[in-house]
Amino acid sequence: MEAACSPTTAGKFVVVGGGIAGVTCAEQLAIHFPSEDILLITASPVIKAVTNFKQVSKVLEEFDVEEQPSTMLEDRFPNIKVIESGVKQLNSKEHCILTEDGNQHIYKKLCLCAGAKPKLICEGNPYVLGIRDTDSAQEFQKLLTKAKRIMIIGNGGIALELVYEIEGCEVIWAIKDKAIGNTFFDAGAAEFLTSKLIAEKPEAKIAQKRTRYTTEGRKKEAQTKANAGNTGSALGPDWHEGLDLKGTKEFSHKIHIETMCEVKKIYLQEEFRISEKKSLTFPRDHHNQLVIADKEIWPVYVELTNEKIYGCDFIVSATGVTPNTEPFLCGNNFDVGEDGGLKVDDHMHTSLPDIYAAGDICTASWQPSPVWQQMRLWTQARQMGWYAAKCMAAASVGESTDMDFSFELFAHVTKFFNYKLLRNDNFEVTQPTKQQQDKHW
Repeated sequence: MEAACSPTTAGKFVVVGGGIAGVTCAEQLAIHFPSEDILLITASPVIKAVTNFKQVSKVLEEFDVEEQPSTMLEDRFPNIKVIESGVKQLNSKEHCILTEDGNQHIYKKLCLCAGAKPKLICEGNPYVLGIRDTDSAQEFQKLLTKAKRIMIIGNGGIALELVYEIEGCEVIWAIKDKAIGNTFFDAGAAEFLTSKLIAEKPEAKIAQKRTRYTTEGRKKEAQTKANAGNTGSALGPDWHEGLDLKGTKEFSHKIHIETMCEVKKIYLQEEFRISEKKSLTFPRDHHNQLVIADKEIWPVYVELTNEKIYGCDFIVSATGVTPNTEPFLCGNNFDVGEDGGLKVDDHMHTSLPDIYAAGDICTASWQPSPVWQQMRLWTQARQMGWYAAKCMAAASVGESTDMDFSFELFAHVTKFFNYKLLRNDNFEVTQPTKQQQDKHW
């Protein structure tokens, strides 16, 4: 039974989520309506801000993602008020949000930008870790310092960054595709990067000059509120900078890739002993793999669909994300996409009145351009947050707005293995030239 809301705060515009989509949306609304109070509700003590923004071309943009205290956002935009609390319930009929701190917030127009959480290959297993926010990245670093071998499952951006950055630890990398990074680059580029991956790393790490903020030193209750289902904002594209990603061994790094396979079963140590199955040692030769039974006893074992079994200290599940819609669905009749996201039309409007969505939480349900696709990336989170604010502003004054050109052509720029990657749907990324191999491509 739904309780009527008695407001403690009210804003013409309320944005939920302290990630790139939410912060971008709140900033744009604050610029459009300088005399209106904009409420930004976030479960994390830090927000994600876009810095060093560059418009590379009409559809290609490049920027850094920086963690900042919410007070910095309030200093830049005096009409933005940040409320540090998770969402407990949304009452769409009453235009009200109940937060976990017991307060209630009335809105006229709402934008949900609560992001996504890791899609774990196995829920409730203490040896399976998903990396999504600052706290989970720090937990990963803590576990890695005691690890001799880990297993990474998945072929997305976080997996690509991890396998390159980890040192002093054997890494078994299992992907379901024929080549690494197939969503980002073609087979030629994948072959080039694979050769860089299995070789020693000659490149010196580039110093991270931007100020970084974490949840360390914050109130303990802030972490208590952040339970397993209430993750913080996604990590930035250089999230591993500043973290010591080193295991117990002295070598630089050892990577073995298992392609065209997925996880068949995960065994805890005692379960594996009872099964009487045999695990394999770390392959010594990348091309001519000699099958040798592993005599070492590991905390957890992974059986792959190619029938190979490897033991390891822990598993990193990097198999994508699930839109974080759970706090908003109860009692509200949202249209939800096949991927679990809130369906939005070409004006970022959900199926419920006055509620918009942007970033990882939403699913584009309009008829897209043949050369545009939705990918849960930083660039699209910024574009969606900016465009959602534009649509909310237009609707609030009774005007119409045209779809932004960034949704006409997919374009993305990022960096893997210290090489710059450019991609759009009219441009195929290929293996670098000899000159480019010493620089970026």
